[in-house]
Amino acid sequence: MTRAPLAVLPFATEGGLEVQWWSMIPFIVMLLSIAILPLIHATEHRWEQNSTKLTLALILGIPVAVWFWFAGEHTTVLHSLWEYVQFVLLLGSLFIVSGGIFLTGDLRATPRTNATFLGVGAVLASFIGTTGAAMLLVRPLLNTNKERLHKVHTIVFLIFIAANTGGLLTPLGDPPLFLGFLRGVPFTWTFNLLPEWLFVNAMLLATYFALDTRLYRKEPGSALLSDAIQRTPLGVKGKIHFLFLALVVVAVALIPSLDLHAIETGEATLTQMIPWRELVFVLAGAGSYFLGDKVARFVSNEFSWTPILEVAALFIGIFLTMMPALKFLSQIAPKLPLNELTFFAFTGGLSAVLDNAPTYVTFFEMARQLPGEPRVADVPEVYLVSISLGAVFMGAMTYIGNGPNFMTKAVADSRGVAMPSFGGYVVWSGRDLLPILIAMALIFIAPQLWLKIIGILLAVLILARAALVLRSTREAEVVEERPLDEATV
Repeated sequence: MTRAPLAVLPFATEGGLEVQWWSMIPFIVMLLSIAILPLIHATEHRWEQNSTKLTLALILGIPVAVWFWFAGEHTTVLHSLWEYVQFVLLLGSLFIVSGGIFLTGDLRATPRTNATFLGVGAVLASFIGTTGAAMLLVRPLLNTNKERLHKVHTIVFLIFIAANTGGLLTPLGDPPLFLGFLRGVPFTWTFNLLPEWLFVNAMLLATYFALDTRLYRKEPGSALLSDAIQRTPLGVKGKIHFLFLALVVVAVALIPSLDLHAIETGEATLTQMIPWRELVFVLAGAGSYFLGDKVARFVSNEFSWTPILEVAALFIGIFLTMMPALKFLSQIAPKLPLNELTFFAFTGGLSAVLDNAPTYVTFFEMARQLPGEPRVADVPEVYLVSISLGAVFMGAMTYIGNGPNFMTKAVADSRGVAMPSFGGYVVWSGRDLLPILIAMALIFIAPQLWLKIIGILLAVLILARAALVLRSTREAEVVEERPLDEATV
């Protein structure tokens, strides 16, 4: 096929394709479809079918890919497709492996128990990845809370914590940090972000505990009685799957993928042309699926392929349609007012609606061009902190900000939990997560003392709100003398 000369291609220049704002329309339509179609009576049932999601994703994504290809952006298209394959294989392997692990027993679904689950998720996320932590905990958490009527908030906070904010401490935790590691950021550098990790996750757990305490009080006595009667000790079925989980983690950390850059330049060796990491993902998933306990997977965990197929269907459209959005971002980035706070705001805000990994890379490379000492991987450290915090933390603001968000929602939906719509989830994150992230940014990132003071006051207000909820709930319990009290069951 003969390539058309640059002059006849829309917005093609010697430096590559130049896009305009309207090139983001397919991406915007994709987001609006995810947000609105499930809410419209005429389309809600059709939208439940993964074939509908895939059809829409391809209708919007393929024309964008064809446009970029014939405009000379072959590398962009190939990289996007390969990143999508990597994304699906990683999430798919973790989904399959975690589906074979069943936490037996039935704890009482008290606020303390649920908060403990979330706290464990915050720690696990940095060491087995946000996807691994979310997929490992979502089913046991649903099983523990199966007798309760109010459980949507618990899954929402699982997404906040285990699927996002917990993954800050190592490059294994979240894909953006892993890309930074590949670009020269030392593996242990992210341990320096422990204060921010501790602040955000502690504030989220405090907010959750107060909310769950209030909703626990609203549970009907029959639900609490059923929950109390069915208590059994904890145990684990499918322990062999922890080996497969470890295999996936080792693959992410140590095993290389194919080298697209070397292949494109014609310098690739045979080893660099083989996707070793992704082959291990497939091997781990297949081994878990065929060697594991079928009863634990299909009976106890009620395993279904629907959630991962839903993610695969939607994200092919997202990966393709966001190519112009990322290209437009790279064009306007040099004109943005960049400092510690704006790096956090821009990286975080875009990570909420674009995939947080390519957004991280865009601002990472941009920061490399700026002066500042000390430097980490040739990036001023003060900017690298802001970029890392924005990409990881604010990926929790929408379902599509980070891979496991939508998958966790899909698992909960498949188990009968009526999760919020796209817009409904944004209401949750805007109310319960965003104020905490603003307080964190003002306290830990802002250089001005007066902004730090405002951040501290905001944090105090958030904690005071949680304390007031707890106090009012406990006072009401004393007045009503609830028949099923934790101390008497």
